[in-house]
Amino acid sequence: MVSGRPGSGGGLDVWFKNLMVAGEGGKMERAGPVMAGWKDLPMELLLRIVSLVDDKTVIVASGVCTGWRDALCLGLTSLSLSWCKNNMTSLVDSLAPKFTKLQVLTLRQNRPQLEDSAVEIVAKHCHDLRDLDLSGSLKLSDRSLYALSRGWPHLTRLNISGCSSFTDSGLAYLTSHCKNLNYLNLCGCVKAATDRALEAIACNCGQLQFLNLGWCEAVSDKGVTSLASGCPDLRALDLCGCVLITDESVIALANGCLHLRTLGLYYCQNITDRAMYSLAKNGRVRSKRGPQDQICGSATTRGGGFDEKEGLASLNIGQCTALTPPAVQAVCDSFPALHTCPERHSLIISGCLSLTSVHCACAVQAHRAGRSVLSNHAY
Repeated sequence: MVSGRPGSGGGLDVWFKNLMVAGEGGKMERAGPVMAGWKDLPMELLLRIVSLVDDKTVIVASGVCTGWRDALCLGLTSLSLSWCKNNMTSLVDSLAPKFTKLQVLTLRQNRPQLEDSAVEIVAKHCHDLRDLDLSGSLKLSDRSLYALSRGWPHLTRLNISGCSSFTDSGLAYLTSHCKNLNYLNLCGCVKAATDRALEAIACNCGQLQFLNLGWCEAVSDKGVTSLASGCPDLRALDLCGCVLITDESVIALANGCLHLRTLGLYYCQNITDRAMYSLAKNGRVRSKRGPQDQICGSATTRGGGFDEKEGLASLNIGQCTALTPPAVQAVCDSFPALHTCPERHSLIISGCLSLTSVHCACAVQAHRAGRSVLSNHAY
């Protein structure tokens, strides 16, 4: 048996080793602390142990005894219930009142089962939540968004992709209360992601850095231009399948979101060369900044001293069939982090057969190097 209470750092390691010896029926050193049984595990050690197992096992462990339950309820900050295939609502109803210190909660579903009542229970008890994943919750309605608004004003990350029953009224209400959002995934939220909702996001969520609007077909230039002016810190924006947007949206983003690193325009077939030249112009303006603002001589710079850590690093223009090679090549030349070479493919042009002549600088250099080698062998 092991006695006493461990200290921090090395003492916890001694305690853990002694516990393992006891569990195997071995003899223990008298120098270590002694413990009467598993129920006397210190909270730090218990939390270390449960960090090594899956969330389902953590829930089972919380029912071993009152000591373990209390320790886990106070110390557990992250939990995923995505493994639950049936009765997720009942499981959430029973767990939320216990795990009140949760900061990250994942309730992703492949088969819709979560109901509004479960979200309301979580909102009532888990006020420290910062990160919530409700993706695939087809049964949820605006009731859940209203509950989120009241319960989690400090929410920073929200994934409601595929929640097709939410409306723009519910989303607008949510953003008026959860103003600290910096990550928002609305992919497939066809009723919620409208221009009205985007105007509310632009007005309330100025810190937003990631926004996924994939396949939200109601989004138009009006909503995107509002985002460009209200969310200047955007780093990643997915507009794939937003078939109504035109060059005006891309121009507004190029001028208003100077920190944008990832832009998805797949199947936005109203996009023309005008949008590409606007992006390219933005990149050229950056490359002309003074030496005090550049990392000159760095291995991450190319063509005018533009740092690859700035500007677009990923651009998806697949199926944008109106684009021509000169316009896309201008974008590629203006942003050194955009690559067409297989090793670092970040300029996606799938479905645009006319753009196969577009190449990044390193692909061109590799081609020239290959030709030079062949030429030397010829002599």
